[in-house]
Amino acid sequence: MARVLIIDDEEKLRSLTARIISIEGFEVAEAGNCKVALQKINQQFFDVVLCDVKLPDGNGVDLTLQIRELSPDTEIIVLTAYGNIKDGVQAIKNGAFNYIVKGDDNNRIIPLLHSALEKSNLTRKVAHLESRLNNKFSFEGILGGSDAIKEAIQLAEKVAPTGTTVLLTGETGTGKEIFANAIHQYSPRKNGNFVAINCSAISHELLESEMFGHLAGAFTGATKDKKGLLEEADGGTLFLDEIGEMPADLQAKLLRVLELGEFIKVGSNKTIKTDVRIIAATNRDLLREIASGHFRQDLYYRLSIFRIQLPSLRERVADIEELSNYFIQFYADKTNKKIKPLTKEVAQMLRFYGWPGNIRELKNVIERSIILENTDTITVDTLPAEIRQQASTQDNAGGVKTLSAFSMASAEKIHIQKVLNYTKGNKSETARLLNIGIATLYRKLDEYKIQ
Repeated sequence: MARVLIIDDEEKLRSLTARIISIEGFEVAEAGNCKVALQKINQQFFDVVLCDVKLPDGNGVDLTLQIRELSPDTEIIVLTAYGNIKDGVQAIKNGAFNYIVKGDDNNRIIPLLHSALEKSNLTRKVAHLESRLNNKFSFEGILGGSDAIKEAIQLAEKVAPTGTTVLLTGETGTGKEIFANAIHQYSPRKNGNFVAINCSAISHELLESEMFGHLAGAFTGATKDKKGLLEEADGGTLFLDEIGEMPADLQAKLLRVLELGEFIKVGSNKTIKTDVRIIAATNRDLLREIASGHFRQDLYYRLSIFRIQLPSLRERVADIEELSNYFIQFYADKTNKKIKPLTKEVAQMLRFYGWPGNIRELKNVIERSIILENTDTITVDTLPAEIRQQASTQDNAGGVKTLSAFSMASAEKIHIQKVLNYTKGNKSETARLLNIGIATLYRKLDEYKIQ
């Protein structure tokens, strides 16, 4: 039930108004002066306050400011005397919802109360959604307590307020866009736009147009001028995901943005200034891309002023259960199911798996299991076959496979260990020498328990 506070020193009029409002289904409280009113507002929330201008210990117009400060979501309707409408106007400037002329506008009280209540409810809903959004895109919203994820968060928190260009590296599905968004939210640019684009998802021509914009007639189909993402992100942050996929000529144009803070639209010769922070991300080894001639070295050094390596899920096994239970709650709510947290058996199976797709893959696995599950707990049967198969290779004590000295697996383990020793623990270089992907190497390190 919505609460209304009536502030008026005329007791009979106040009581009459309270009875009329209560008949409409409102819960009504009364106060005869500013002091009592502020005490009541401190004690509980009121959706709407109906306040007279002339009070024994103060002025209702000034009181409006105090009420707004104490309870920003409360809407205030001011009661002003005839001939003194300027009080009502000033009250609105101070944050009141509206005003009523006493005696003349009594029939407007109930409609105004309902309108004010609608606004109060909407204000709180928006605040709640903003709070959820800020939590989603904040460092507090990044789950996990492992040392690996804590270290990445600490680095991101330090660089966020600086405006420095950031390069996020790590495998696909490790949460690079979530980190980029959190860095933006913790920066002085948080009120500006956060604009993201995946450089590998669109063609070269479209990527150039999307980033820099174009003029009408610049190419076939360009019927009107178009703003690019650099203009959209002006004063904010531009997140370039999969930067390693960007074509060479666009890399040169991006370098100009980083060095001079300017760019030219497609089909134009006019320079446009921009104030934008660049956060880039890649799952590629950019140094190898430079060596192969696919990425500009000068651009790499401008992008990697502050580099943060995001850990794979294999490097934060301790977080798998917490992440899984979060996704269980999310998808259970979405599908209107009641699903309990993971059992020890299923949690252990998830820890054994190599997770080449990282958090994104874990999220998909949980969603799939909840759709298939007919009980109130995720069971082994609803897990994908590859997870069940990998778990079955573990011994009863949760150890690694029992390897014969003459088995191919044993030879593979010994060879990987030798190459890892040769590279002094450099996993990227180890994967290159073994001619396998970095994700495959991590799976094998986890499988054979190689440190």
